Amino acid sequence: MGDFGKVLMIIGVVLFLIGLCWPLMGRLPGDLFVKKGNVTIIFPIVSCIIISLVLSLIMYIINHFR
Repeated sequence: MGDFGKVLMIIGVVLFLIGLCWPLMGRLPGDLFVKKGNVTIIFPIVSCIIISLVLSLIMYIINHFR
């Protein structure tokens, strides 16, 4: 299997794992939640930071063993 196939398989596994964990995350402390009348706005700042850190770690591990 070529390098491109391996990368696609790793991306698929990562997306699958994120999909499994997504309902468990919920709203984290630090996520901004604004409700005014009929309008609700959610700014998932902390969630985005955690997702970014996890994806950065995964990419570091992939590049380290390449």
